[in-house]
Amino acid sequence: MKTRALRFGLSALACVISLSAFNAQAADKWNMTVENPEGNSITEVAKDFAKNVAEATNNDLQIRVHSNSVLFKRPEVKRAVQTGQVQLGDVLMSVLGNEDPIFEVDSVPFLARSYPEARKLWEASRSLVEERLEKQGIKLLYAMPWSPQSIYTQKPVSSMEDFKGMKFRAYNPATSRMAELMGAVPTVINVAEIPQAFSTGMINGMLTSPTTGVDTQAWDFVEHYYDVQAFIPKNFVIVNARAFKRLPEASQKAVLEAAAKAEAQGWEAAESETAQLVKTLGDNGMDVHAKAPAELEAGLGKIGQTMTEEWLKKAGSDGQKIIGAYQN
Repeated sequence: MKTRALRFGLSALACVISLSAFNAQAADKWNMTVENPEGNSITEVAKDFAKNVAEATNNDLQIRVHSNSVLFKRPEVKRAVQTGQVQLGDVLMSVLGNEDPIFEVDSVPFLARSYPEARKLWEASRSLVEERLEKQGIKLLYAMPWSPQSIYTQKPVSSMEDFKGMKFRAYNPATSRMAELMGAVPTVINVAEIPQAFSTGMINGMLTSPTTGVDTQAWDFVEHYYDVQAFIPKNFVIVNARAFKRLPEASQKAVLEAAAKAEAQGWEAAESETAQLVKTLGDNGMDVHAKAPAELEAGLGKIGQTMTEEWLKKAGSDGQKIIGAYQN
């Protein structure tokens, strides 16, 4: 009897061990490429998203977040997700503007300058963004905004004349075009390369958020910050559609619920931290200009009108739908 009982016990133990091994093998492990460094709010929201997915699925789906573009640089992210080189990617939406103007609607200067306006614009454009991604085998999970984009310069500026010939950092088609209209020379520079670009003279001005200003310690290489709040761009998180569909239904639901939570968290974080970020720039010695000089503001306003008209021509009827929904 003891022998039979021992054999039964060993068989049961073997079954448990085998089942545990099977479950461990069955767990899905995904990689997520994130373009911003540790401590950045977009990165932190991504990490919370991954944590929430793991908890909701009892670790059946584990997402490893790779920050600071160590896996893929900004221009490579969408293609990497589309081809399955990585399951998830976080990328600035407007960087895809050369592919389709709908992706750069949030980077049209002076169209949406506050968070309520930016949220309304996102609600008006989201379905069309999703449609375009779905056609390419990509699913949109969530989007979160940056803090408003403003101007950093090494020398003070008071009018558009002061930008002529300035080597100006650009990061998407819209900011390149804006720099051109300002009379500056646009140069595409990734976030991680900003300090070196200033120190080597590749650029001496930029349009970016106070978030990036703090992340890169902009006070080390520029003196002036003009809080023009030209627009509020977004990063979005996308997933390979086939990888998503292969997940069990419960895991799919967990991902979508975590994504909804991440989007709400992201908008709240961006809005709540903006004032503190601007204060940090000033606390570290930068000359923070709460308002741009009147002549400069007028010149930027004309650029905004020009770029809105240009964007509507490129975006066609879908662009008109977005603007109509946004304004109404």
